[in-house]
Amino acid sequence: MTPKIAVLISGNGSNLQALIDYQRQHPASYEIVLVISNKADAFGLQRAQNAAIPTAILDHRAYDSRESFDLALSKELDRAEIDLIVLAGFMRILTPWFTEKYLGKMLNIHPSLLPKYTGLHTHQRALDAGDREHGLSIHFVTPELDGGPVILQATVPVETGDNADSLARKVHAQEHIAYPVAVDWYCRKRITLNNNQAYFDQQLLKTPLLLKDVL
Repeated sequence: MTPKIAVLISGNGSNLQALIDYQRQHPASYEIVLVISNKADAFGLQRAQNAAIPTAILDHRAYDSRESFDLALSKELDRAEIDLIVLAGFMRILTPWFTEKYLGKMLNIHPSLLPKYTGLHTHQRALDAGDREHGLSIHFVTPELDGGPVILQATVPVETGDNADSLARKVHAQEHIAYPVAVDWYCRKRITLNNNQAYFDQQLLKTPLLLKDVL
């Protein structure tokens, strides 16, 4: 059976679009069966509807705690019998209960070369630090924020004249290539999480794979 995926978003959904496009080209790889947003005006919901993918809106402001929101989110995911949860610009910090429940079944993409620059404003922080190289990381989600084992990274050069916006555009372009690759690997059981470590083709990943080496 084709693995069933839910994509969680909060905004534009450009990575969601990349996953939709990849699914169209590789229909046996995975099927996006649900897109959930915590914001009703997220453009990613329109992307999902254009692709005839069911959507759900869970406004976090309607819940009195992170725990109650995550419980409602979990119910939506379990109802759809999801094999993999893909976080794609989902701007919520998930509770330890939620991350433990779906441990090994949830991926996130982060706009930095982890462990550098967890959290927000990563592009400006890379510029402020004088980095010559920036990029993205795809990792398993664990209770530690942006701290799960990294599977795949892609790098971009930081050039003279770059600002946070131009750097973001470079990183986004790489994200749209890298994320579908990592999701495809998961669905073909090439990447797994075991004892809080990432494995690729049953071999421990001592360092993240690089996109330029696997394409």
